[in-house]
Amino acid sequence: MSYDAPASHAGRTIFITGASSGVGAHAAKLLAAAGARIVAGARRADRIAGLVEEIEAAGGTAIAVPVDVEDADSIRAAYAVAEERLGPIDTVIANAGVNSEGPALTLEDDAFDQIMRVNVRGAFHTAREGARRMIAAGVAEGRIVFIASIGGTKVQPGLAAYCSSKAAVVMMSRALAVEWARYGISVNTICPGFMLTEITQDWFGTPAGDRMIQHFPRRRLMPLEALDPSLLYLTSTDGGHTTGATIVVDDGQSI
Repeated sequence: MSYDAPASHAGRTIFITGASSGVGAHAAKLLAAAGARIVAGARRADRIAGLVEEIEAAGGTAIAVPVDVEDADSIRAAYAVAEERLGPIDTVIANAGVNSEGPALTLEDDAFDQIMRVNVRGAFHTAREGARRMIAAGVAEGRIVFIASIGGTKVQPGLAAYCSSKAAVVMMSRALAVEWARYGISVNTICPGFMLTEITQDWFGTPAGDRMIQHFPRRRLMPLEALDPSLLYLTSTDGGHTTGATIVVDDGQSI
């Protein structure tokens, strides 16, 4: 990640969940390169510690804060640590998520419940605690970005629970955008297409996964960097007039 870009996010402090890999880790490095102070939150403490070392080695500012989004107390504690070390949080990226593939008829109840606890309840608590603290601190330009999925806008076979959870996130984001507009907090959602990440690499290494790629209009997976313009815009001062938006970035996969 280059740190030669203009410091468009200088002065912003960004709390990111699910920062141990994939979109979360990429967003942390991208926004640190843009000048933001990063709070990297995830359950895997060793991963986020390594991420912080990478950001700091490149000249950025970041801290690692263990957080389990299934536990509201853990979320509150993570925010408290982050504020103690870096001051008020003005930007939140609710990215943590899990998945379980397979037909709805055979999906285990525990798997369904975990998807909802992490993807919906966890995202809600992450956003709500962030908003509470922004309001209490008098943050003038608050930003909350949910990372959902094209599964939240179009059914994906074998992903009934996952798609339902991401559709819930899309509507939750819009509802919170209305509720928190008067506090100057912009709330938006990015719905990425399929990318090669830790959560998808096993699937796309199979013949069925390869066939799926061949049905995409451009017959390819999307790179993480495809999200950069949306992430930078929605977390910036320039994004203040965009709220309640759902931005699909999927290389045409859902057309």
